Amino acid sequence: MADALEAPATGTASVASDWPSPRRAWYALIILSIALLVATVDRGILSMLAAPIKGQLHLSDTQFTVLHGWAFVSVYALLGLPIARIADRSSRRLIIGIGITFWSVMTALCGLAGSFTQFFVARAGVGAGESAFAPATYSILQDSFPPARLPLVFAIVSIGFTFGTYLGVLAGAVLLRLAADFAAALEPLFGSLEPWQALLILCALPGFVLAVLMRSVHEPRRRGFQPGTDVARVPRVGEVMVFFRENAATYVPMFIAMGIKAMLTFGSGFWIPELFRRTFEWPVTRTGVVQGVLGLIVAPFGLLFGGWLATRLARRGHDDANLRVLQIATVCAIPVAVIYPLLQDPHWVMAGWALNTFVISVGISPANGALQIITPNPMRGQIRAAYQFVFNVVGFGAGAFCVALFTDYVFHDEAALRYSLAAVAAIIGPVAALLTWYGMKPYAACVVRSRTWS
Repeated sequence: MADALEAPATGTASVASDWPSPRRAWYALIILSIALLVATVDRGILSMLAAPIKGQLHLSDTQFTVLHGWAFVSVYALLGLPIARIADRSSRRLIIGIGITFWSVMTALCGLAGSFTQFFVARAGVGAGESAFAPATYSILQDSFPPARLPLVFAIVSIGFTFGTYLGVLAGAVLLRLAADFAAALEPLFGSLEPWQALLILCALPGFVLAVLMRSVHEPRRRGFQPGTDVARVPRVGEVMVFFRENAATYVPMFIAMGIKAMLTFGSGFWIPELFRRTFEWPVTRTGVVQGVLGLIVAPFGLLFGGWLATRLARRGHDDANLRVLQIATVCAIPVAVIYPLLQDPHWVMAGWALNTFVISVGISPANGALQIITPNPMRGQIRAAYQFVFNVVGFGAGAFCVALFTDYVFHDEAALRYSLAAVAAIIGPVAALLTWYGMKPYAACVVRSRTWS
C-alpha cells in the first residue's frame, strides 16, 4: 500500500518552468470542480429535507443542525491534518479517489438511517471522506497553473462548490415531487424507504463514477519550495506549527475571518427554505426552485468577478490584492445580510438573499488563492487542513447552528427565524471585517517573500 501511495518524482526545487500542458491542467480543474460539486450537493438537498427528517426523527431545529453540521465537522476536523500530511508526500489523486468513494458510501448510509444516532454516525463518515479532498485538490491545482492564473482557477473550482450547493437545492425541490416513486423503485434493494431517504441514496451515486475518473487526472510535479528545501521531505507537525506561529499575524485573521464569513453563507443559505415556509407559507419545493436557480446564476458571477478583481489589483501592484477583495466583499455583505431577512415581501427577501450570495461569493476565490500563495509547498496540505478545520467548524458547524440556537433559546419561536438570521449577521459580520483588515498588511509582506520560492 505504501508503494501505491508514493507520489511521482518531484524533481528539484530549482526547476520552475515545467508546468503541465494546458490540456492536462484544465482537465484536472474540470474533474476536481465536478467532484467538489458532487461533494456539496447533499448539503443543499438536506436544507430541503429539514421538515420531513425533523418530523420522522422527532428533532428540534438545533438537533437537526447538529446532524447537518457538527456531525460532519467532528470527524472532518480530526482526520484533516493526518490526511493532509499524506497528501504532502503521496499521490494526491489517489487520496482524492479514496475519499470520494468513502463519502459516497456514507451519504447512501445517511439515506438508510432510522434514528438520530445512525444519521449522526453516517454524517460523520461523510465528513471523514471529504476531509481528504481539499488539501490534495488545492495542492494539485497550485502545481498545475502558474501563479498569475490562480485567482481564476480558484474561482472556477469554487463554482463547483456553489453549483453543488444550489444544484442540490434545485434538484431537491424537483426530485421531492418524484421522491415517492424513487422510494418504490429502490424498495427491492433497500426495503421500505421514506422519500427523503431515497433522495439521499440517489445523491450518493455520482461519486462512484468520479472516483474512477480520478485515475485519469495528471499528478503534477510539486513546486513552491523554499530555498534549500529537500523536496522529498515532509515537514514534521512541529515545524509546520513554528512556521504558522511566525506568520500568525497573517494566518490567524484570515482563518477566523473566513470562518465567520462562512457562518453568514451557511447560516443564511441553509435556512432559506424554512424561512419562506414559516414566514410566507411558501412550499419548500417552490422556494427550492427559485433559490436554486438564483444561486446557480449569481454565485458563479460573484466568484468570477472576485477572481478578476483580485487579478486586476495584483497587476496594479497591490500585494494584498486577495485580502483586499475579501475585505471589500465582507464589508458590503454585512448590511445586506442584516436587512434582507426582515423585509416584508417574499420577493424582496429572495432578491436580498441573491444579492447577499453574490457579494459573499466575491471574496471566496481570492481567499483560497491567498492561502495557497503564501504557504510553502511541503506545508500546503497541513496548513490547508488547519484552514478547513476552522472554516468547517466555525462556518459549516456553527453557521446554521447559531441561527437555530437563537430561534430555539432566544426567541423561543420557530416563526422568529427571520430575526435569528438578522441577529447573527449583525453580531458576527463586523468581527470578520475587522479581522480581515488587521491581516492585510502582514499578508502583503508574505506575498513579497513568496516570490523568492521556486
